Amino acid sequence: MNLKQLSELLGLSQTTVSRALNGYPEVNQKTRERVMEAARLHNYRPNTRAKGLATGRSMAIGHIIPVSTKHEMVNPVFGDFIAGTGETYSRNGYDMVLSVVADSDEEKAYRDMHRRGTVDGVIVHGPHMDDFRIQLLLELGMPFVVHGRASDISQPYSWVDVNNFSAFRRAANFLMDLGHRRIALINGLETMDFAYRRRRALDAALADRGLALDPSFHFQGEMTEVLGHDAMVAMLASDAPPTAVLVSSMITAIGVRRAVHEAGLKLGKDISLITHDDDLGYLNNGIDEPLFTATRSSVRDAGRRAAEMLLNMIETGATVPRTELLEADLIVGRSTGPVPSGG
Repeated sequence: MNLKQLSELLGLSQTTVSRALNGYPEVNQKTRERVMEAARLHNYRPNTRAKGLATGRSMAIGHIIPVSTKHEMVNPVFGDFIAGTGETYSRNGYDMVLSVVADSDEEKAYRDMHRRGTVDGVIVHGPHMDDFRIQLLLELGMPFVVHGRASDISQPYSWVDVNNFSAFRRAANFLMDLGHRRIALINGLETMDFAYRRRRALDAALADRGLALDPSFHFQGEMTEVLGHDAMVAMLASDAPPTAVLVSSMITAIGVRRAVHEAGLKLGKDISLITHDDDLGYLNNGIDEPLFTATRSSVRDAGRRAAEMLLNMIETGATVPRTELLEADLIVGRSTGPVPSGG
C-alpha cells in the first residue's frame, strides 16, 4: 500500500496523512491515532527516499564511536541501547549511520557529518564529566541527544539518563540496613559521568551513618569480568575484607562472583553484592529468580526514549533542550543477605 491508497482508504488528503505519520503538531490527536492504526493494520511503510526529498532531510541518525572504546560494539549494554534506538528509527523510516573513528578524528567526524548533511542528528554515548562533544554539537547547531549527562557542562542540552545517584544511594542503604558497614565499590572509570554519580551516592549514604569508603575497597576501571574478579581477589586477601560490594556492571559482577566462589565463599551469605544494569537482552539475571540483587533499568528502553526524543526534535524543529531522568528499580535476588556474624 502506498500513501495515495492509504489516504483514499481514510478519506483524508495525502498531506494530512503524511503529517499525521510524521508527528506534525497541527494534526489533532484523534486523527493521528486513526492514521497510525490504519498504517499498522495495512502494513504501510513510508518511502524513506521520497520523504527525504520532500523534507530536505537525510532520514538518518549518526552514532560515532571512538576506536579506544570500540569494545562497546560487543558490550551487551551498548548492544541493547542500539537495539532500542534501531527499533525506533525503523518504525519512523530512519536509517542508522554507525561510525568507528580514531580518537584523534572524533571531532572531525562530527564536523564532517554536519557539513555533508549525511545525518539529521546524532546520539552521544558515554559522556565524560566535561565532554567536548556536547560543546561542539551546540556550536554546530546539530540536533543531538546525550545518553547520560555531563556534570561539568552548565549549558542546557538534551539528554536521557538513569538516576545513578538515587539508584546507588538506595542500594547502599539497603546493604547498611542489613547490617553491612564494610562496603566496597567496583566502579566504571570515574571520568565518566555515570560512575562519578555512583561514587558520590555511596559516599553520601555512608556519610549519613558516620562512615566513609575505605580507599582499599574502592576500584575503578573498564567494566570487565576481569576487573571484578581481580578486585575481589585483592580485597578478600586483606585482614578485614568487605562484607558487601556495589558493582557498576553485570559483567563485572560475574567476575566478583567467580572470585567469591574460588575463595570457597557464598554470595548472599559470606559476601553480599548489588549490581547495576541487569535488564539486558542477552545477559539475563537468572531465570525464575534473580541471581543478583540489582538496581534495574532497561538500557533498551533508554535507547528507544533517546531516539524518540531526537526524532521529535528533528520533525518539529524544536530548539528548547529536553531531558528525561529514568528511575531504577531495586530487584532483590540471591546475592544479598544479613551481615555475617562478626562482620
